[in-house]
Amino acid sequence: MKKFAFLALSLLFCVETNAQLNKEYFTKLQAEQVATTDLIDWRQVGPGMAGYCEEFWCHPTDKNVIMMSPDMYNTYGSWDAGKTWHTVKDVNGDGLDLARVRKFTFSYQHPSFGMAICGNGKLYSTIDTGRSWKEIKKFKGKFAELAVDPSDDKVWFAAPGDFWNVKKNHRHQNGQTSNVENDGIYRSMDGGRTWEKLTIGNYTDLDIGRIVVDPTDGKVVVAITNQGVFRSTNRGKSWKPSSDGLPVNRPRDLDYYFDKNTKEFILYMVEQTAFESDGKTVKVKGGVFKSTDHGKSWQSMTGNLAVDFNQISSRVLKDKYWKSLAFWFQEDVKTIQAKYPELPNEVFSIFHRIQVNPNNKDEVYLSQNNKHDKAFLPGGAWKTADGGKTWIAAARAGKYWIEGKDNAYWQSRNNPIGANTTFAHLQPEINVTEEMWGNRFLEIGADGRVYICLDQQVMASDNHGKSWEQIDDNETEKGSNHWVGRGGSNLPGRFMLLETGIKDRYLLSSGEHGLWQTAPLGNYPDKKAVAVKQLEGQNNHGGAHSISTVAVHPKNPDIIYFLSWRQEHRGKLRRSTDGGKTWENIATIFEAANSPWMGLAAQNSLLIDPVNPDNMYFCATRKMISEVAGPNAQKHTKGDYGFYRSMDGGYTWELSNNGLHKNASIRRIAMHPDHSEMLYAAVNDKNGGLFVTKDKGSHWEEVKIPSEIDFVNNVFIDRNTKDILIACGNEQATDQGGGVWRSRNNGKSWEKIFDMPYIWQVETSPINPKIITVSAALPIRAKSPEAKLNAGAYLSMDGGKTWHKVNKNLGQQDRITDFKPDPYREDVFWMAQKGSGWTVGYFKGTSDGWAEQ
Repeated sequence: MKKFAFLALSLLFCVETNAQLNKEYFTKLQAEQVATTDLIDWRQVGPGMAGYCEEFWCHPTDKNVIMMSPDMYNTYGSWDAGKTWHTVKDVNGDGLDLARVRKFTFSYQHPSFGMAICGNGKLYSTIDTGRSWKEIKKFKGKFAELAVDPSDDKVWFAAPGDFWNVKKNHRHQNGQTSNVENDGIYRSMDGGRTWEKLTIGNYTDLDIGRIVVDPTDGKVVVAITNQGVFRSTNRGKSWKPSSDGLPVNRPRDLDYYFDKNTKEFILYMVEQTAFESDGKTVKVKGGVFKSTDHGKSWQSMTGNLAVDFNQISSRVLKDKYWKSLAFWFQEDVKTIQAKYPELPNEVFSIFHRIQVNPNNKDEVYLSQNNKHDKAFLPGGAWKTADGGKTWIAAARAGKYWIEGKDNAYWQSRNNPIGANTTFAHLQPEINVTEEMWGNRFLEIGADGRVYICLDQQVMASDNHGKSWEQIDDNETEKGSNHWVGRGGSNLPGRFMLLETGIKDRYLLSSGEHGLWQTAPLGNYPDKKAVAVKQLEGQNNHGGAHSISTVAVHPKNPDIIYFLSWRQEHRGKLRRSTDGGKTWENIATIFEAANSPWMGLAAQNSLLIDPVNPDNMYFCATRKMISEVAGPNAQKHTKGDYGFYRSMDGGYTWELSNNGLHKNASIRRIAMHPDHSEMLYAAVNDKNGGLFVTKDKGSHWEEVKIPSEIDFVNNVFIDRNTKDILIACGNEQATDQGGGVWRSRNNGKSWEKIFDMPYIWQVETSPINPKIITVSAALPIRAKSPEAKLNAGAYLSMDGGKTWHKVNKNLGQQDRITDFKPDPYREDVFWMAQKGSGWTVGYFKGTSDGWAEQ
């Protein structure tokens, strides 16, 4: 649908230039949940995962059904074995459902029936194989596990704990870092309708990781906990320790193999690696074990898992080894190095997951997380194909394996050598980095397909671990580095610049994964897809990863600027003069004493004067509301909050808050389209409001707005009508002026055109001012439940007279960080979400892809 086709759309909507607030509509929005319309069909833009994913599950009987719940609070399902992903969150809800799911479990008798448990104790059920979910219970406290009896889907177990919090829960010789208040387990005998508490031992700090119900006898249940292995023979009513044969009895993970024809049942367990003093070095206890008597006793299948660490030449891995020992013994690294200066001849890593091929009892995999779980050996996934006699590092990535300095040693172990993993946009960074990122999950499908997550990429092996391919993105053509996401992004989406001086080149900024631009699809078959190419980030070793805001020189589109708030090059103004091929820092604006990976001041609204491009502006926001959470610097050693300006092309900057109140939080600034010396500032603190400067920021004065408005989150000026629009409200929903207000006379009078308690953004189309987009956020601290209704994306096609909720296919409608009409098409829209990357939206009935003209 091209621009001229908008005439057809006008038949659907009443075009009105002087909109009046539809009080009946907004009264309904603030009183009941309103279903989204299907006017906009949202499709996620690549790249794919691009973030940590520690929770991933395979359906036990359907090889095509897989689920994942990454750490940025979206949750996805795939029903075609990862070819495409779709959010499974309620697009009409508050956006908080299915957040950080700890376990999805499906029935063996009725494959469409399943349940999911979140870390916060919320329990959900599905009857359509995970496409939609309904909350059925809220347990108190943290939860870590959910299990079903394979022979009877009326019997379920839910387990409290923080067992799988890999970033915070670490084990040492005296215990673990995560505290849990719990004494037992929950059981349901009626398919999840009612639950009863069953105690295990006399513990008050029981942390439960896995539960397995014996498929040959549902009365037998085995559980692994921070207090060891326990076994029940009466469906969990009573429990006894069951650690015969375990040298440490600190299990990390549990899986099982069951042959329904022969009834053979084998349990597999990986123990916590424990270190013991052995003269000038250490020895290890733990390893891998199996039980062939239904969990009564355990036999080692550790085989040759141990490695001669003297044969490992990597300094990075040695440093990780010393840190692992220091943590285990709860001493500092220097003390440990003095006590145990000799490297051990036999040592295995800290493995945290175990999986067995459901079709081959001898094919077992282990995983380790080098980044977060004190692990230290190479190999993201390890494997045995002979029941534990021999083990190999099966998933190999990075500089250590590419350079092959220790190849002779690995070959002496009959271990394959060289890297055998293929990444998407992360590949350049992986190639020059030591193997230090680790594996975040390990799962095997019903067909034996193995899934892992190395660094920030989901990968699969269809050949028993011989090679691994990423399943997050499709490359438009081999070697193009143009990526089309499959729908499962975990990217912190940020600001989008859609007018860049080059048509169809849109610039997309992100947290942790740098700056991107839209790219040609080539011969890619889906013409409504959007391909993207990384300009700065992992493709450039040492490049900037977290981009706050971006701008393009108004007279030379090859000159691009951006600001970064955390990680590499944080606090810098970075510039490219060749369209993003190379970058340089031309100014340092912020510095702080906190760690480099932590945040500095949030930076927004980088603007360049089109008349005199040497004049540049941005704001440093004190009160963050849509940014990825800290930890951010509490105090800067260089830089402060407020309005910044440069008069020499970005080389030097000055803070200019004259006329603003003390500690003002400027969230956005906007330049008048006809008078570049005039700028508006949206101030989103309790003493906030709308401010204007007519002298490039030398002096600010307050614009009179309705007295009921306290917090102004965004200001936008329509380039065609010169209307000023402001987005207002706060996260407590106490601002009586919350909503969208418009002035048609330079701020002399105002009308409310959208009435919701907490609005982050409002914009109009550059080619049709009647098209207005609004992002209504969730006021999470509101006392009234009604205030939390109907967060999401709203669209008006008639200048604000009528509005439409357009959340279809969105997974994070409560945290939309940017929402814009396309600058060239009236039937295309763009969105960034806090943890789901970017999305393109097509108006209902649109057949052409966004770049087709």
